[in-house]
Amino acid sequence: MKILFIGGTGTISMAITKLLAKQGHEVILLNRGGRSNELPDGVRVIKCDISDEADAAEKLKGMSFDCVGEFIGFVPEQVERDFRLFSGRTKQYIYISSASAYQKPLSDCVITESTPLSNPHWQYSRDKIACEEYLMKQYRENGFPVTIVRPSHTYDERSVPLGVHGDKGSWQVVKRIMEGKPVIIHGDGTTLWTITHNSDFAVAYAGLIGNIHAIGQAFHITSDESVTWNQIYSIIADELGVELKVCHVSSEWLNAVGPYDFEGTLIGDKSSTVIFDNSKIKRAVPWFTAKVRADQGIRDTVRYILAHKECRTDDEEFDRWCDKVVSAMEQAKKTMQ
Repeated sequence: MKILFIGGTGTISMAITKLLAKQGHEVILLNRGGRSNELPDGVRVIKCDISDEADAAEKLKGMSFDCVGEFIGFVPEQVERDFRLFSGRTKQYIYISSASAYQKPLSDCVITESTPLSNPHWQYSRDKIACEEYLMKQYRENGFPVTIVRPSHTYDERSVPLGVHGDKGSWQVVKRIMEGKPVIIHGDGTTLWTITHNSDFAVAYAGLIGNIHAIGQAFHITSDESVTWNQIYSIIADELGVELKVCHVSSEWLNAVGPYDFEGTLIGDKSSTVIFDNSKIKRAVPWFTAKVRADQGIRDTVRYILAHKECRTDDEEFDRWCDKVVSAMEQAKKTMQ
């Protein structure tokens, strides 16, 4: 099949790009050219900033596709542009939404695709909902062949999946664990969370391409395994061979003290216990089963980061903030004694 990805080199999409190329599909990426050196042979890149719609239209002139995958559409204006560019030119359009769009607070921790979409805590999620609504409207009224995919916390070898970190990623938290410093875990660390390795996600996504049961449908793709945040951080420390020192702090307090905005990422997402029912994606893609267990994936990621300096970005500002939070919590304990 002839497949066009808008993006195609991110955490989720790179794994899909590599898998589809291995399967023998014609894969074309429309992006600015980042990470092109990591692409497998045969994958073609059309260098373009798709926000320049006229330029994109010119570079795609005369082309049609079996599937177009949108990985970098975050607001309705972007999917409206896609509709203009690809209506009548693709047999399927797969939009990456987000599982954070599901109802918060949850009325039931077991999430299916029929769980209501509503997140008052995170604009990112509300924008994804708006994108979904626009695309489904185009499906109902104009037959636009949309499939919606909602990932949850999907990770690759370059970043350890964590709850509380700074703007420069997860490395500083890993570094604090290595140095024996307390790390911040939101809440009491016992809420359940689901992390999914991108290699597993890719298998399910690829199975939706050209799938007659996927048009006009929404699917989430996650692992069936749930782990606590305490377990996630403990796995990291165990792989590093050090003792884990933890400072548990409520998500509401972390968001209130600033300067980091945790309302969306914690209160509207990671502080909730979530268990995903993957029955629907397994009916559509019967061979899909997430194979990378959480502890295995986390250990592999820690090893990769330690072996690749480019994945280690220090964040001194976040480190100082962590020290201040830990000190404040210790002072509060002393005050109450």
